[in-house]
Amino acid sequence: MEWIERWNGAMKYIEEHLAGEIDYEEAAKAACCSVYHFQRMFGYMADVSLGEYIRRRRMSLAAVDLRNREEKIIDVALKYGYSSPTAFNRAFQSIHGIPPSMAKEDGVSLKSYPPLSFKITVKGADEMNYRIEQKEAFRVVGVSQPMYKEIEKNFASIPRMWNQAAEDGTIPRLVGLMNTSLKGVLGISACCTEDNWRYYIGVPSTAPVPEGMEEYTVEAFTWAVFPGTGDMPQSIQRLEQRIATEWLPTSGYEYANGPDIEFYISPDPQNASYEVWVPVVKKD
Repeated sequence: MEWIERWNGAMKYIEEHLAGEIDYEEAAKAACCSVYHFQRMFGYMADVSLGEYIRRRRMSLAAVDLRNREEKIIDVALKYGYSSPTAFNRAFQSIHGIPPSMAKEDGVSLKSYPPLSFKITVKGADEMNYRIEQKEAFRVVGVSQPMYKEIEKNFASIPRMWNQAAEDGTIPRLVGLMNTSLKGVLGISACCTEDNWRYYIGVPSTAPVPEGMEEYTVEAFTWAVFPGTGDMPQSIQRLEQRIATEWLPTSGYEYANGPDIEFYISPDPQNASYEVWVPVVKKD
């Protein structure tokens, strides 16, 4: 129940700040996790990104305000965080299918998205295999790129990065650098600090860093490790969703402030073998 109370507290914060500025850090703090994990877990549980949910809620309230005919369109736009009338018009029309100027007319069709709340439901008929491991810090050699703070934008940029790494020979070069007991190619979402989010493709290695590459240290953590196989990226996305919605809420663990790791043992896109590593701490 504590987990549900935390997340509903985060939803309450968002609802109270729809007219004004929503601080993702404050929302994440209410849910007792990092901004990155808050956004990622929200997307898996709600089946919509946090940014899109907020946009839908704001446009639902904006439609009510306009229907009441008490406020000007520009005032409603500013109320819900749009300094540009053009941006507000685009957001409103994407939700309701009509421009804001038509919302005041009788007979028009509008949409309403109610506030979201969480509750425990009976799920998980299918078993989930996992293990809890303590790992010392280890070094990774690879390549990286910045991550967007609105994580849904990374759903396009990160696959492009993997495709480029495969096409330009980076992946084979990385495989040649593997010289530790950990054998696999890692995708690391390093979002441990709020001001420097990066995504790494690399391998555990003690070799010198080749030109054009860099090193990253994965700090010592307790990891919940989930093995999986299947088509990519659908298979791993399904597993990550189950971890967030089925395992984590009742596991006795919560996210630690560490990177998420996808560990590819066999990267065949049609039948990959992989592990998902989730940094965790025991709940108080």
